[in-house]
Amino acid sequence: MSTSRTTSSSARVDEELVARLRASSDDAALRLARNAVTISGIDGSALDRDKVVGTPTVVSDRLDDWKATAQKKSGRCWMFSSLNLLRSHARKDLGVKDLELSQNFPLFWDKFERANFFLEDIIATADESLDSRLVQFILQEVMGDGGQWDMAVSLYLTHGVVPKQAMPETEASSNTRRMNTQLQVLLRRSGLELRDLVASAASAEDLSDAKEKVLAQVWRILVISLGEPPASFEWEWRDDEGGFHREGVLTPQEFLARHVDMDLTRYVCLVDDPRHEHAKGRALSVEHLGNVVGGREIRYINTDMDVIKSIAAQTLVGGEPVWFGADVSKQADRDSGLLVEDLHDYSGLFGVDLATTKEQRVISGESAMNHAMLFTGVDLLDGKPRRWRVENSWGEEPGDQGFFTMDDAWFSEYVFEVVVSIDSLPVDLRPALTEAPLSLPAWDPMGTLA
Repeated sequence: MSTSRTTSSSARVDEELVARLRASSDDAALRLARNAVTISGIDGSALDRDKVVGTPTVVSDRLDDWKATAQKKSGRCWMFSSLNLLRSHARKDLGVKDLELSQNFPLFWDKFERANFFLEDIIATADESLDSRLVQFILQEVMGDGGQWDMAVSLYLTHGVVPKQAMPETEASSNTRRMNTQLQVLLRRSGLELRDLVASAASAEDLSDAKEKVLAQVWRILVISLGEPPASFEWEWRDDEGGFHREGVLTPQEFLARHVDMDLTRYVCLVDDPRHEHAKGRALSVEHLGNVVGGREIRYINTDMDVIKSIAAQTLVGGEPVWFGADVSKQADRDSGLLVEDLHDYSGLFGVDLATTKEQRVISGESAMNHAMLFTGVDLLDGKPRRWRVENSWGEEPGDQGFFTMDDAWFSEYVFEVVVSIDSLPVDLRPALTEAPLSLPAWDPMGTLA
């Protein structure tokens, strides 16, 4: 059914409106801003030098003395940042400051597990119309690189981890786009075929056989692109003092258990959902979000930002880095490595009020978590945080050799989630660990992947 719109004369862009707008352009401030932007670009022209010069990069409590990693042309920030947390434990156990865990290894397993997760979702929603919002969302989102903390934990608990030399990077792991597009072609076509099988009343055995054939093809593409993940590997290393160590053959699960002193089941994701209808202290989850069938439940605890900051700071002072997710598309300068509120004065540059609240940005689709990193330091004054030191995964060029500085106001506006030990939770948040979570739809902003 087509609909028509009644157009009034005031609804059209007419010559009189254009003439009035042209006249308004005769403005000295506009000309000055235009000259600056056409030469230096919007960000360069809006950058507040006082903010750059006035933001120290030193912090009172700092953990990192290692090199930053590089995800290159891939969306694996959630893997890199979670592995950077794991390696902060393993490097102490092994005595190797610049130990790096393989990021290619969980990438392989994430793609394979996520293919299975997608196919199961397709079968489970086969009775829904193909053009339903849910089915279209599932088809649209298949096989991206992004993820969440609980998805990383599902991979590590299921498959373990390995040092980088056991499964090094490949061209496709460092530049995932073409591999992803081929997997998308295969899975979307296969999804339609599985829906047809369900519609024809195929047996559960026939559906299982059909799904396994698809997974065999996914495996083939992944092995060609990334290499085959080791079921075991010989582990020997030399520590920073020159000492030689040999442990023999280990499985990835054995390596994780021996050298990463973390009980990953005892960490939880605290989120700041600014929407007023979602109460603080409440557990949240997102439908159809995950990568491992039967893996860890996606669970957030919606928490006041002051509580999130306090627990994160206490964790850092206690000697452990903190995984977090944020919107790095706002008020950020890659070259200087600064994440500072009002770093760019866009309103002043354009002479237009562009201010928004965090809630407005979330409900309008303007902002959501899009990048995961690791807090490795905090600057405390009288027990209150002023700045935060951040390990990024964009290599050693930006910022302080790959480490960024965030001011506390930026944290409030653009950080969405942090991961902490459940032992650090105040009493009033502990019921949310076990209560039935509020289930949000698959397309909810809290389900956005870093």
